[in-house]
Amino acid sequence: MRAKTAEDRALLELIDPVAESLGLAVVRVRLMGGTLRRRLQIMAERQADHDISVEECARLSRAVSEVLDAADPIAGEYLLEVSSPGIDRPLTRLIDFDLFEGLEARLETDRMVEGRKRFKGIVAGAEGENVAIDLDGEDETALIPFAWLADAKLVLTDELLKRGAALRAARGEPEDDGLPQDTSGGAPDADNSDSTQDSTKDDA
Repeated sequence: MRAKTAEDRALLELIDPVAESLGLAVVRVRLMGGTLRRRLQIMAERQADHDISVEECARLSRAVSEVLDAADPIAGEYLLEVSSPGIDRPLTRLIDFDLFEGLEARLETDRMVEGRKRFKGIVAGAEGENVAIDLDGEDETALIPFAWLADAKLVLTDELLKRGAALRAARGEPEDDGLPQDTSGGAPDADNSDSTQDSTKDDA
């Protein structure tokens, strides 16, 4: 789920080594929009503590821009956006279901599972290649193959906001209201990312 389309996967192959060289991990890559004006969104975090600063977003943006300028994998004009995964982050890797065990999440599968595709409950970790979730209103923990997931995201709850505040306090950072902080001068996007760095690429 880190990459959704074949084009996303090709870009991820270029971006992954760049992020790793900076001590970062790519959480998700999405190339969105039509042919005239597209947006390449990269969510990343530090491998050590699963956080990222605005300065690190800027460094990754510059480094990725150099690689993409040389490889030229995207036809036409596009906007590069590098951000944190945000508080109500997407869960795109199996390890995420261990890291965020005990928090509420929404899952969507690419096929019907016992008559439905959408699920909501408490993340209960990962077991092998399956994700475990304690579904609302059900006694038993459900196991869903990770490969069947089309989307998975934490739900923005008071508990999640308190967890974020506790992490910021541990790092000695000031408290905020949990809303995205836009560093680009534009409106924050719908992914609630709390660090964002934009750059634009135009064809000559």
